[in-house]
Amino acid sequence: MTDRAAQEQRAAAPAVVYHALTAEQVAQELSTGADGLTAEEARRRMETYGRNELVALRGRGPARIIWEQLSSSMVVLLIAAAVVSIYLHEYIDAGAIVAIVLLNAALGFVQDYRAEKALAALRQLAVPTVKVRRDGQLQEIAAGGLVPGDLLVLEAGNLVPADGRVLESMNLRVDEASLTGESEPVGKSPAALPAQELPLGDRTNMVYRGTLATYGHGAVVVTATGMHTELGRIAHSLQTVKQEPTPLQRRLAQLGRTLAIISLVIVGLVFLLGVVVGEDPRLMIMTSLSLAVAIVPEGLPAVATVALALGARRMFKRQALIRKLPAVETLGSVTVICSDKTGTLTENRMRVTVLDVAGDRVELTESQLHEVFRVIDNGADSKRGDDEVSRHASLALLLAGAGLCNDAELLEEGSNNSFHAVGEPTEAALVVAAARMGLAKGALETVFERVDEVPFDSERKKMTTVHRIHSPDKGADDSNSPSRPRQLLEYLDPQKYVAFMKGAVDAVLDNCAYVWVDGRSRPLDDNLRTRIMASNDELAGSGMRVLGAAFRQLSALPGASEGGNLESEMIFVGMLGMIDPPRPEVKEAVSRCRSAGIRPIMITGDHPLTALYIARQLGITEEARALVGHELADIVAEDLESLAGEVSVYARVAPHDKLRIVQALQNQGHVVAMTGDGVNDAPALKQAHIGVAM
Repeated sequence: MTDRAAQEQRAAAPAVVYHALTAEQVAQELSTGADGLTAEEARRRMETYGRNELVALRGRGPARIIWEQLSSSMVVLLIAAAVVSIYLHEYIDAGAIVAIVLLNAALGFVQDYRAEKALAALRQLAVPTVKVRRDGQLQEIAAGGLVPGDLLVLEAGNLVPADGRVLESMNLRVDEASLTGESEPVGKSPAALPAQELPLGDRTNMVYRGTLATYGHGAVVVTATGMHTELGRIAHSLQTVKQEPTPLQRRLAQLGRTLAIISLVIVGLVFLLGVVVGEDPRLMIMTSLSLAVAIVPEGLPAVATVALALGARRMFKRQALIRKLPAVETLGSVTVICSDKTGTLTENRMRVTVLDVAGDRVELTESQLHEVFRVIDNGADSKRGDDEVSRHASLALLLAGAGLCNDAELLEEGSNNSFHAVGEPTEAALVVAAARMGLAKGALETVFERVDEVPFDSERKKMTTVHRIHSPDKGADDSNSPSRPRQLLEYLDPQKYVAFMKGAVDAVLDNCAYVWVDGRSRPLDDNLRTRIMASNDELAGSGMRVLGAAFRQLSALPGASEGGNLESEMIFVGMLGMIDPPRPEVKEAVSRCRSAGIRPIMITGDHPLTALYIARQLGITEEARALVGHELADIVAEDLESLAGEVSVYARVAPHDKLRIVQALQNQGHVVAMTGDGVNDAPALKQAHIGVAM
C-alpha cells in the first residue's frame, strides 16, 4: 500500500462490534481456528488489507507549503509592490521588500513543514516483531505482517501492535492512558460485553494498537490493522484536519485585502483625475503606482515577525516552546481552554490519598503523616491501652499489609520524603504510600520475610502473601533492625507467620470473619459489613480506586496445621483510596484563567466520576454531572454548539469527540486553546486555534 488510491480501493472488513461477541463468535467471524491462520491465508489477507502500517495520505508537500506562504493577501500585496518598485527603478526598495517576503516565507515554511511531520510521532508506536500462531506453531514475525484473524500472544512489557479481541487473559492488564485517558491499567477479560455502544475505555475485552501491556499475559485475535485501527483513525484525522487561522493571521489577511482595495481605488482616482486635467497619461501611471507602493506597509510583516519572535523568546524562558510564531499573539486572545485530564491536569500516576480504618477516614497528607509518626513513635509502649495510638497503629498496619502483599519494588528515595517505585501502577502507589509512612518495603521484608503467596487473579480479584515473622529476641541487640516495622509487632500476637490479603473490598470481605477495630479484632457482623461497604461506595463515588486489606496470623505454614485453608477467617484492616492526583500548580493556573476571563473545560477519556472529582478539586466546575461519550454520539452539531457553552466536563470521550467539541466552540466564535499529552489529543490539538502539547 503506497498511495491513498490503493488504500481506498481495498476491501474493508464489515463493521462488526467485536466486543459484543463471544470469543467463539469472533473466531468464527474472522475464520480463525485454534491453530491460527495458514501462511497462504495470511498472504491472501495481506493482499486484501495491506500491511499493518500507518500510511501517510496525500498531505501538503514542500511545493504546496511554499505556495501557501506566498499566496496570502499581505504577501501578494508586497510582491506587487516589489514589481512596481522594479518598474519604477527603485531597486533598493524592491530588494528590501523581496528580502522581507523571502524571510517570512522561509520561517513559515520551516514551521509548517515540521507540523506536517506529526505522523512520524505516531509511527514511533510501531512494534518491530510480534509473536503469532500460524500453521499451528508459535512464530515471531514483523509487526507489519499482521493481518486480521492472526492469533497474537501478548505479554507484560509488549506494545500492542494492532487492534484485537481478547480470547484468553491470565491477569492481563493494559495501560491505555495515551489512547483513552484511563489513568490506570485496565484489566482484560475474554467475556462478551452486552452493550453495542461502549466507549473505548469500557471495552475491557479489546486491546488497541499503541497501548502497553503492563501485567500478565493473554491471547488476542487481531481484528484491525494499519489505518483501520483506532490509532490509524487518529492518524487519518491528524492528516485531514484543516487548521484554523489564528486571530492575528485573520487580521493581517483582512488588512492586506483592505490595503489592496484602497491602493487600487487611489491608483484609479489619481490616474483619472490627472488625465481629466490634461496631464501626461504615462506620468500619471508612474505617479499612481508610486502612491500605491507608498501605501503598502513594507515593514509590517518584519515588525510583526520580530515582535512575535521576542514574545516567543520570553515564553521559552518560562519553559514554553513556540512552534508557530502567531501562537504568541493567539495566547492573548484565547477565550476557552480545553484540557485533557490524565498527564495534563494530573500527574498520570496513582497515589494513595485516603485511608479508611473501621469507618475512621484519614487524608494521607504530609501533616497527617507527621502526626502518625509522632503518635506511634512516642506511644508504642502503651500498645492497646491508648485509643489514639491504636488508631494510628491500625493505619500503619493497613499500609504495611498493602506494601507487603505486593510485587512492586521501591526504586529510590528522593528528597523531601519523595519515593518512586517500579511495577504495576496501583501496586507501585501502595508501596510508595507505605514508604511515606516510614514502612519502606525493604525494611518491612527484614521483619516480615515473604515465604509464600496466592497470586492475584482477575476472577478472584485479590492476592495473598505469607510472611515469616522475624521477632528480635528479648535482650538482643536489635539496633540494626528497622524501628517502625518492628513496632508493628507490638500490635500482633506472638505467632510465627502472618498472611496479608489485598484486593477489591467485596472480594476481601468475603474471606473475612473479623474486623480490626481499636487495636483488636471484632467479629464481622452485618452492621460492620454495611458500614464498610457504604464507605467503599462513597470513596468509589468520588472517582477513587478502592482496595481493601486484611491479615491473619498463623502458627505454621499453610498446608500443615492450617490444612491449606489460608484465605479464611481473615481480619479486615481497612481500605485505601487512590487516584491520579492533580498537579500541584494546576489549581492556581485554573484560577488565574478564570480571573483573565478564560473558561476552562475538561475533555477526557477517563471515567465520569473521576473526571468530576478532579474538575471540582481544581475549580473547573461545580456541576454534579459530566457529558459522556455515548451521549455525544446522539447530539447533532447544532445542538452540540449550544451545549458547549454550558458543559465544562466531558468524560469517556473518543478522539473524534474531542475534535467535535473544539469545532463546536470555534463555531460559536471562541478562540480555542487545547492542551494534552496523549495520542488521542492530537486531532483536537491540530484543530484548535492554538494547541499546547504537554
